[in-house]
Amino acid sequence: MRVYVPLTLSGLAEAHRAGELGAGPLPAHAVTPALREWYRSDDVEELEYAALGRAAQASLRLLAAAPGALWHRVVVAADVPDGSVSADPDRAPDGAVRVAGPLPMAKVASVHVDSGDAKADVTAAAQALAAADAGDDDARSVVDGAEDHELLWYATQEIPGLLEIGR
Repeated sequence: MRVYVPLTLSGLAEAHRAGELGAGPLPAHAVTPALREWYRSDDVEELEYAALGRAAQASLRLLAAAPGALWHRVVVAADVPDGSVSADPDRAPDGAVRVAGPLPMAKVASVHVDSGDAKADVTAAAQALAAADAGDDDARSVVDGAEDHELLWYATQEIPGLLEIGR
């Protein structure tokens, strides 16, 4: 099963150094039956894109919780055995799952990271997230602005170069 794990650049750096993503269970997103029902599509690529988008939103929450973090949303796509994944009962409709860890970096298929032109919108969205969660429509609009930016795809061999962004 393909899972999408939300991270920050510092989280990616830590995983790269350790050779694995955490001890688990790791929060992630995947194409689950609930996501299929919510998204109402049979197109696997569309469903995977929706799961990636949900993971990008979770990455934004990680950035908001760590004000010193660099502004890039980061999502790691990994292939794991179905048996290592369980639905997150509190958030199942959006494809939220838990992955039994650790997740070896060798299982990572790709990394998805914001481009440079997303900086202002992602930074503003991270700062506005709490107000948006509290129901502020203007803040919600700011948060939605980050979602207008597509994450760029990177091969696993490119991780060291991505980590240079943070230095």
